[in-house]
Amino acid sequence: MATRVRSYSKINLGLAIGPVRADGFHPLTTLYQTLALHDLVTVDARRLAAGEPSKISLTTNHPEVPTDARNTAWRIVERTLARTGVAAEVAIHIQKELPVQGGLGAGSANAAAALNGLQRELRLMVEGRLELAAEVGSDVPLFLVGGAVLGTGRGEQVAAMPDLPVTWCVVAVPEVGVSTPRAFQEWDGLCAAKAAAGGGLTSPPPPDRLKELSHVYASVFGGHPATEQASDTSGIVRSRQGSSSSETKQGGLEGKSKTSEQGSALNGLAGNTLLALVRTGIENDFEQVVFPQYPLLREIKHELMGTSADGLREGRPDDSSGKALYAALSGSGSALFGLYRSEADARAAQQRVQASGCKAILTETLPRAEYWRTMFAE
Repeated sequence: MATRVRSYSKINLGLAIGPVRADGFHPLTTLYQTLALHDLVTVDARRLAAGEPSKISLTTNHPEVPTDARNTAWRIVERTLARTGVAAEVAIHIQKELPVQGGLGAGSANAAAALNGLQRELRLMVEGRLELAAEVGSDVPLFLVGGAVLGTGRGEQVAAMPDLPVTWCVVAVPEVGVSTPRAFQEWDGLCAAKAAAGGGLTSPPPPDRLKELSHVYASVFGGHPATEQASDTSGIVRSRQGSSSSETKQGGLEGKSKTSEQGSALNGLAGNTLLALVRTGIENDFEQVVFPQYPLLREIKHELMGTSADGLREGRPDDSSGKALYAALSGSGSALFGLYRSEADARAAQQRVQASGCKAILTETLPRAEYWRTMFAE
């Protein structure tokens, strides 16, 4: 019988980009957080006789998702079978609910879900899952940890952080796609142009600055980043997993100056981990290049925050209801998110974003224990 896996999404609470490396990649420091929003990945696998070639097929409901070896789910299954020396016939189906090129890690999450499903189907133990995941994509390893995760290197070196409290979240999904490679190119170009002009933009954080940020972020959680990659927490070969009421929720709940910009919504939350993170000046460097290309995304962020530029121009009274604790672009976009102190505030923000003509989904952050408890959809 096939295995259905909830392929959860992520947001980047903060993302700092370092200068391009000799291998063409940029070092990053980022804080990932998993969300209850998810795709569904179904894996049906059976072992073949020794010597038979493995067979992989992939189907999906989304026309823009590749159904061959370009797909991360296909690649991780192919590499897992090769690494373990197991021959199998594997059918994967990806039921897409999350946006493609949305900054929510959907493709990477699909790969992690396919690996989890494959292991359960074949009762398969796989050594070095994190390293295998990193070969497939920089964001894939975080989905083998879940919850709050510190990412360094290309984002693939992951350390589990103590979880944030469950927090209401609104994800805005504009009808545009942002290319991550192009966003990195634009970042490099902008930094070079500003450097040539003599300033105006903080230069890309050097590696020691990225390391400093990782320690700052980790210290907010009362810990320190791991010196080695985190062990994934799946305990993946299990007999049964509990089902979750969060499935219905997924499907239908319907520079440092940023600190002061968003800080007014944080009164009375002293000691809250999220508040402490905001006070560090946490932000997403991609906003500096993505927002000028897509001004609509900046406006959506204002709607999420409850500080609409239109409202200010029209002189509407300031209404503190529905203001975000924090709002940002996720990854390179185009999805944005806001975090809220209550369901009422989140729903108010959702309505603002929808009134602007953008899809907005109400969800919650997903702590690590719940992430693994609800992974398999029985």
